[in-house]
Amino acid sequence: MKWLLLACWFFCTHPGLVQAGDHGGLFTIYLVRHAEKVSVADHSSDPALSICGQQRAESLAVTFGDVPLESVYSTPYLRTRDTALPVARAHHLEIESYDPGELQVFSDMLLKKKQNALVIGHSNTTSILAGLLSGEAGEAFAEEEYDRLYLVTISGEQRQAVLLRQAFVCGSVP
Repeated sequence: MKWLLLACWFFCTHPGLVQAGDHGGLFTIYLVRHAEKVSVADHSSDPALSICGQQRAESLAVTFGDVPLESVYSTPYLRTRDTALPVARAHHLEIESYDPGELQVFSDMLLKKKQNALVIGHSNTTSILAGLLSGEAGEAFAEEEYDRLYLVTISGEQRQAVLLRQAFVCGSVP
């Protein structure tokens, strides 16, 4: 809910973002870590989302419901794609894949495209990518943190990153 309120405030104070594709050079890239994943005894490198993670992914679709997204990106892992899927479906967008090992290349591409985009990543890449996009330092966060949302707003040469935290309770219905 806090994300939704901040997004409403942001778009009301930045009228150039009223419609996707018509933002007068001002665009925002939203970065979120994938939702909670299942604990696997075999240490699978590609675990699915837990029930709580599925609920968080659905809550992202509600949060971004009125945000004019033009692209949704995810790494090729099940947990990131499944986190991105509800938002992509709600916006009638395809999920585009990116390589988490090539963050500088991906950052350059995002800046060149100049689109409002949602990027789903990992605990060791999300804040790093936010730092590359904003020109500020970014560092990895704890494995158990799933509530971060970075808004990187770009207008010409001006870049600003804002870190928010999602108020989400597992088991609540979005």
